[in-house]
Amino acid sequence: MFNNALITERMGIIHSSVKRLAALAQMPLDQFSNDEDAVDIAENRLRRALEALFDLGRHLVIKSGAGVPSDYRSVIEKLKDAKILPGEFAHKIIGMAGYRNRLIHDYNKITPAELHEIIQTRLEDFTLFCQYVVTYLQQIPKNIPHTSGRDRPF
Repeated sequence: MFNNALITERMGIIHSSVKRLAALAQMPLDQFSNDEDAVDIAENRLRRALEALFDLGRHLVIKSGAGVPSDYRSVIEKLKDAKILPGEFAHKIIGMAGYRNRLIHDYNKITPAELHEIIQTRLEDFTLFCQYVVTYLQQIPKNIPHTSGRDRPF
């Protein structure tokens, strides 16, 4: 059985992170790069969005019976195999696993310019991911996450 509270919470984290990152993406690169707080917030929110995406993905893979992912990359592969994500989209976002690892383990090599590029060009991937998850869950009526009122992630 899917944990609807976990699903709603992780989607909420993704949504709030994307919203904050979208605001930062409006800053010109030079302003963004020179604003230490903006860079720190972008790095933190991107990491949180990725962690929530992979937590949610792992939960869906396991609870749907698609196996146990061995790493972050396999979370995306198994979501594709379970038909939770379309193959083309899974192929597009599989690199998120590597970027998540860079944010965690090679954080000292992350540049403001690359963060700015990501928040300007890749935020839609998070929104699409959540839309695919909702579509999948709607096929399983007992497992639609509670999304009324303030808890609604999208």
